[in-house]
Amino acid sequence: MTTQRARRERMVVALLAASGMLTSLQFTSMVPILPVIPELLDTNAADASWLITITLLVGVVATPVTTRLADMYGRRRLLLISMALLAAGSVIGAMSSSFPGVLVGRALQGFGTSVVPIGIALLTSLVSRERATMGIALMSGTLGIGSAAGLTVSGPLVEWGGLPAVFWTTAVVSIVFCVLSLLWIDEVPQRSAQRFDYVGAVLLSIALTALLLCISRGQIWGWLSPVSLLLMGTALVSAICWARWGLRHPHPVIDVRTAMRAPIAPINIASFFATFGMYANHLLTMQEALAPETTGFGLGSTVAAAGLFVLPSAVTMILLAPIAARTISRLGARFALLFGAGIMTGAYIFRTFVHADVWSVVTGSALVGCSIAFAFAAMPSLITISVARDQVAVANGINSVVRSLSGAVAAALFAFLIATLPAASDAAFLSHTALTIAFGFCALSGAVTMIIALILRLPDRKDPS
Repeated sequence: MTTQRARRERMVVALLAASGMLTSLQFTSMVPILPVIPELLDTNAADASWLITITLLVGVVATPVTTRLADMYGRRRLLLISMALLAAGSVIGAMSSSFPGVLVGRALQGFGTSVVPIGIALLTSLVSRERATMGIALMSGTLGIGSAAGLTVSGPLVEWGGLPAVFWTTAVVSIVFCVLSLLWIDEVPQRSAQRFDYVGAVLLSIALTALLLCISRGQIWGWLSPVSLLLMGTALVSAICWARWGLRHPHPVIDVRTAMRAPIAPINIASFFATFGMYANHLLTMQEALAPETTGFGLGSTVAAAGLFVLPSAVTMILLAPIAARTISRLGARFALLFGAGIMTGAYIFRTFVHADVWSVVTGSALVGCSIAFAFAAMPSLITISVARDQVAVANGINSVVRSLSGAVAAALFAFLIATLPAASDAAFLSHTALTIAFGFCALSGAVTMIIALILRLPDRKDPS
């Protein structure tokens, strides 16, 4: 390999890996500052929570469609479109002083979810196998890093420059990524002559929209309210219609048979539980940091300082991402998933019994970060080796949707726990019993991921390396 080509491949890997951090950062950046949004935008708490819901919703709906278009019409093209929409949403959010304007900006930011699966598909096509493995591991690791960074930096940014500072930060970085991607990333020459499945895309969008709205807003509306029941019914009927349509269509937006067969379905189930552990780590760590000492476990930190307790998780992911890549190259992605799930299970068992002081919170957060570094690096590698080359983007897009739904479920269960078992001293926080239950449930999620990794059977071909 020539020096110039090697340098270009390293740049492509670095760009695409870092893009994962950017797209996940903007998802969690609203979480720690959500309590001050009503004051900043002159709205109420229920409406303010839509700034999180709308981004998840657009990401979940847009990703399978965008990744399918990427496999058909050009991965670089759709990567740039997704990044441009993310940048546009960030600029709109930064320039808006009203709640509707910021909501539109957050909606456009949701298109950034597509960047990761499209980037993974580009890596498998543009760089050598060894660098593709490293790049996929780094990109997957930066998802967790970006999530932790969003929780860490948004509080100080708001204190320094208000809400626009959060959006301008994302806008500048995303515009830089767009320019660098134009200069350094080539288009994949392969194209598909297949026609796009518009009916399947509409049915899938309706099903995912109804499902995510029910999951994310059910606690507010009431799980048995007419609205929630209508959404549940709509999601179920639309999903059945979409599946039946996809089985008959020659080129569906998502191949139902492929999505449901082994090993794709088990990998996505494992992804759901592993991602649940990552989001729960962020939510529960922030809960421990912010809760008052009267809860029996809280550290009484400020919003700006609370993000520092998530930093150990991000640091371990940064340090271990290259090690995870080498582990996949030498021992396989299945082993990396098993190893990561094992660490996650042990970490949450530790947190179940040992918490309520700074060192235990920091240690527990770092251990979960270690587990995510291996598990998240393994999952896209497992997906990539299990599908045909022309389905890599859409298959990883499905995996991204599963992870987004997992995050929504984690947030919904978190809200349910607070509403059901609040602290006696402050109803805005979990009780000590609820915190212990949450840690125990997360340990169970890690154990389920371990079991799936143990029984997983992969196609008889090598992992990308």
